[in-house]
Amino acid sequence: MSSNAALQPEPQPIVACTISRDVQIFDLLIEDMEAALGENWGDLGFTDALAFLEQPEASAIQFVAIALDEDDDADLTLIADIIAAAKARNIKVILIAEDVSPASLHQLLREGGDEFVPYPLPENELARAIDRVLAEPEIGPISLGIQNKLKPTGDRNGVVIPVQGMAGGTGATTLAVNLAWELAAADKEKAVRVCLLDLDLQFGSTSTYLDLPRRESVFEMLSDTESMDSESFMHSLSSYEDKLHVLTAPSDLIPLDLVGPDDISRIIEMARTNFDYVVIDMPTTMVEWSETVLQAAHIYFATLELDLRSAQNTLRLKRALQGEELPFEKLRFVLNRAPKFTDLNGKSRVKRLAESLGISIEVQLPDGGKAVTQNADHGAPLAKGIPKNPLRKEIAKLAMSVHEVNTTAVAATNS
Repeated sequence: MSSNAALQPEPQPIVACTISRDVQIFDLLIEDMEAALGENWGDLGFTDALAFLEQPEASAIQFVAIALDEDDDADLTLIADIIAAAKARNIKVILIAEDVSPASLHQLLREGGDEFVPYPLPENELARAIDRVLAEPEIGPISLGIQNKLKPTGDRNGVVIPVQGMAGGTGATTLAVNLAWELAAADKEKAVRVCLLDLDLQFGSTSTYLDLPRRESVFEMLSDTESMDSESFMHSLSSYEDKLHVLTAPSDLIPLDLVGPDDISRIIEMARTNFDYVVIDMPTTMVEWSETVLQAAHIYFATLELDLRSAQNTLRLKRALQGEELPFEKLRFVLNRAPKFTDLNGKSRVKRLAESLGISIEVQLPDGGKAVTQNADHGAPLAKGIPKNPLRKEIAKLAMSVHEVNTTAVAATNS
C-alpha cells in the first residue's frame, strides 16, 4: 500500500526574495516576479530581511529585489545594511525605485546594488535585469578584444570637443563618432590618443555605431567618481581597434541627474590628462552639468538642419546661454544635410537662417544618404565602411583642420 505522502510534490526551493515596506504597493513587481520565477520566491519586510539574511537558509537565495519609494528615505541606513548583508552572502541585489532622489539611489548603488530598474517596471525589464545579475562575466575573445590596453599617462592636456544636436536626428552622434575616429588617424607620424565620451547616459548610441558592448564597469565608475583614479577610468573604457577609446553609455537606463557637475568635471579632467583629444557626445537635453561641459570645452560643435525646429531650438539655447552670461561664443554651428553647391536657392536659405538667428554656420556637411545609416547599423566608422562617401570626406577635412590648429597652438606654446 503506497503512502499518500509520496504523492505530494516536494516544495519548490525559494531562490529569490522581494524586500520592501509593503510589497502590495508594488503590484507590478509581484506580477513580474511570478512571471520570471513562478512560486520560487518569497517576500520580506525591511526588518525581517536583515534577520533572514543572517540565517543559514539564506545561502540558497540567488538575488533579492529591494523595492522602495520616496517614503523610504528615512530607512536608507537599514536598506544599506540589508544590501551589505546580501553582498556578504554573495547574493545579487536589484533595486526597484520609484520617485527616489538621485542622491539616495547613488548611495544605495555605492553600497553594493548590482542593478537599478525604475518603477513602474518597463515591460520585461525585470527579467532582463535578473538575467544580467545572474549571468557569468564575459571572459571570451569578444570581451578581450574590446578591452582597453592603453595605459594612463597623466601628462596630457587634451582638447575637449563636445558635440550636441540642436534637435533629434541632426547627426550629432554620427559627427562625434566619426570626428573622433578621424582625429585618431589625423597624424601619420605619431599616434594620437583620442577618447570618446558618450554622456547621453540614457539613449547614447556610440556603442552601436562602433559595435561595442555596454559594460557594467561604466555604471560602477559613474556611481562613484570620487574614488575614481586613472586606472579605474581607463578600465571602464572600451577600445575600438586599439585606436579609439570609448566610454559607452551605461547598459541600463539611468537618470540623467545620477551624475552631477562635480562627477562630470572629474571625468573630463581624467580624460584630458590621459588623451590628446576628448570628444563628447552630449544629450539633446540640457541638464545640470551641461554648463560644466561648456566651460571645459575648447570648441563646442552644435549640429542643426535647415528646418524650423532646429532654428527655434538654436534661438532658445542662444537666449539661455547669453542670459546666464555663459560662453556662447564657443559654439560652432554645423549644418547637416546642407544643400549642394549648385543649389542656389538652398544656399540662400542657409544665409537667411544664419542671419535670422544671429549666428555663423561655419561647417556644412553634405547629405551622405541611406548609406550612412546602413553603415552605422554595421558598427563601423564611415572611413572603414564607406570611405568615399561625401559626408565622410567632409568630417575628415574637419578633423584635419582641428588637428592642424591644435598642433600649431601647441608648437607656439612650446617655442
